[in-house]
Amino acid sequence: MGICLNDTPPLVLEDVGLTLPSAAGPVEILRSLSLTLAGGERVALIGPSGSGKSSVIAVAAGLERPSAGTVRLFGQDLGRLDEDGRARLRRGRVSLVFQSFHLLPNMTAEENVAAPLEIARKPNAMAEARAWLERVGLSARARHYPHQLSGGEQQRVALARALAPRPALLFADEPTGNLDSNNAHHVADLLFQLVEDAGAALLMVTHDPELAKRAQRVVTLRDGRPVETASGAA
Repeated sequence: MGICLNDTPPLVLEDVGLTLPSAAGPVEILRSLSLTLAGGERVALIGPSGSGKSSVIAVAAGLERPSAGTVRLFGQDLGRLDEDGRARLRRGRVSLVFQSFHLLPNMTAEENVAAPLEIARKPNAMAEARAWLERVGLSARARHYPHQLSGGEQQRVALARALAPRPALLFADEPTGNLDSNNAHHVADLLFQLVEDAGAALLMVTHDPELAKRAQRVVTLRDGRPVETASGAA
């Protein structure tokens, strides 16, 4: 089960700012943003397009360096780590799910799910991958390639791949954004069920208010800073 030792929050952002260059001059994406995610907590980020939601995940996961402030992942200051150090810190403890699936096209569903397990040198990676595909209802599609799967099936494979290593923290960026309403509902059910089973904390970006309400806490961003925090599911 994904847990954080010594009750250290898996994620702490303190006065984080992000400014990026553009043809018209520097653009302030995030402004003095502070957020703490407790172990096992499920938080949804909502807000209008351009409010900085996806940038929060990029900075929090160490994929983008903030211009100001501090990001602590499992108690470690990401600003003190180089790219390899951040990758080592994430390995086996952080997973990401994106709107566009990002499955490897030359690998079958079971090979895609097994890949992070093999990287983490987990034993019986292929057997574990098949077990996770069974959990998301895709046993019969284990040896199909991504182009042979529907969008909903691809996102279920992506969920299985993300959660198979039993991470302590899952980042999800619009995980149902490319799906029709029926598939979106099914994937949302799986997302919350599997996150709970894995004991993972969840930071999810979504434009869907109904999906956001299933989180324990809903944070609304506007112009790169939180403007409202509300309780979600009990």
